Amino acid sequence: MFSNRRRDPAPLNADLHCHSTVSDGTLEPIELAQRAHAKGVQLWALTDHDELGGLERAAAAAAELGLPFIPGVEISVTWRHETLHIVGLRIDPTNDVLRAGLQQTRSGRTIRARAMAAQLAEAGIPDAFEGALNYVGNPDLIGRTHFARYIVEINRCDDVKEVFTKFLVAGKPGYVPMQWATLEEAVGWIHAAGGVAVIAHPGRYKLRDAELRELFVEFKAMGGEAIEVVTGSHSNDQFRRFASYAKEFGFLASRGSDFHGPEESRFDLGTLPHLPDSVVPVWHNW
Repeated sequence: MFSNRRRDPAPLNADLHCHSTVSDGTLEPIELAQRAHAKGVQLWALTDHDELGGLERAAAAAAELGLPFIPGVEISVTWRHETLHIVGLRIDPTNDVLRAGLQQTRSGRTIRARAMAAQLAEAGIPDAFEGALNYVGNPDLIGRTHFARYIVEINRCDDVKEVFTKFLVAGKPGYVPMQWATLEEAVGWIHAAGGVAVIAHPGRYKLRDAELRELFVEFKAMGGEAIEVVTGSHSNDQFRRFASYAKEFGFLASRGSDFHGPEESRFDLGTLPHLPDSVVPVWHNW
């Protein structure tokens, strides 16, 4: 068991959550490695959605730069009708259990995307499927962010943030729910690949305090090790709040910008505040 005090002699500029063009980011894996290095990141992970295809390029680029690299993934999960994301860190990308699980998770995205496009057409946005494909690096990973970029391109919204207030969310045109992996499946795949399971940006979910606590209890019982405390979508108050949860439930704390691109992300790679002193970083024994 670990203590409640951080063991780092000095804060580490770790960024353990970001996305490349292999999922819904705007930069190639090599470009992300270069940007992370230039921004002073000292420990970096690529965590594309439900996909491992960028890890080899990212690892090679990071090695050339002398940047310590952690292979990762972000798995889409359905928990009590809410979509959550579980990050896997220090995974083995060649693991057959993880690869098969991710393939299963990706398989329904195209059908869902066509249903989203049909709704958007009824709302006066034609050709959205074809438009979204222009922003897709990997057609198997077409998702809401690609549609959002197309909607901005055709000037129906000023930016991606506005899109997600008018379209593509529950109750708005273009929203099509999907049954993702279960929480137990995602944690199991990550552990089968030798990885560490982390609940991504827990403050982003529409969960009451009691529901969050139930999520943490279930995740802990499944062997989940960490939660993101400092992440791009959390406020300063949420940094403190989730540090408190980490201590209460005995979770390690992770830190990651959730960077998708220079024009879309609240925090650039490596620019997040450091973890609070009261938590133990997920990388404390790496």
